[in-house]
Amino acid sequence: MNDSLQPIAPSLAARLRALTSARVGLARTGVSLETADLLDFQRCHAQARDAVHARLDSGALAAEIESRSRPEVLRLHSEAKSRAEYLQRPDMGRRLNEASRVILAEQPTDEVDLAIIIADGLSAIAVERHAAPLLLELLPRVSDLSLAPICIVEQARVAIGDEIGLALNSAISVVLIGERPGLSSPDSLGAYITWHPRPGRTDAERNCISNIRVEGLSYAQAAAQLSYYLSEARRLQLTGIPLKEAAPGLMEGQDR
Repeated sequence: MNDSLQPIAPSLAARLRALTSARVGLARTGVSLETADLLDFQRCHAQARDAVHARLDSGALAAEIESRSRPEVLRLHSEAKSRAEYLQRPDMGRRLNEASRVILAEQPTDEVDLAIIIADGLSAIAVERHAAPLLLELLPRVSDLSLAPICIVEQARVAIGDEIGLALNSAISVVLIGERPGLSSPDSLGAYITWHPRPGRTDAERNCISNIRVEGLSYAQAAAQLSYYLSEARRLQLTGIPLKEAAPGLMEGQDR
């Protein structure tokens, strides 16, 4: 038998599983997975599919944010009218519908330092579980910045933050968005930071913090990294590839 096909020793598999939620060292019966592992895979696959198709309850999230953090919250929507259209037409998820543009046009035009946009993305459950607790950690760290109303956007993708940031005359935008679900992480939240947001910005002009969830990057760690990026973006007047992450341990709260 080819050595690469031999099963991992049970003791080694147990040690590896203690370090990761990935599927390593799975037992086999002949050429097939054992029933328990197969059923677990099917359960996780179903959770990932459910996360992609779930709809965000933006009203409940807005009420939670206003009760816990007390900023003003605007509820917006992309051009995608349904979840099916959103999944089939990524371009429509990057643009606001006309009603949302009207809402933003009614906001003050004074320049602000920061616009925070919460978008359902590909996992509404990630946003529902983690956006409000993350804001509780983040807002005290950025209390020296002027803040636009927080925007919650349904059927939205990352680039919709460019249109919103420009409309709110914000120097920086932060988009908190549900990431594409994995088989071990259906509720992972991402954060995208963009200096001088405006339509046409590329992903190379953004910085991303990923895997914000209870089993991944903690709220305190994510808030500390966000605070660092915001500070450096203002100092250097840019985000993206030229803006590097701080060395481990240099960001306050990273060891919490």
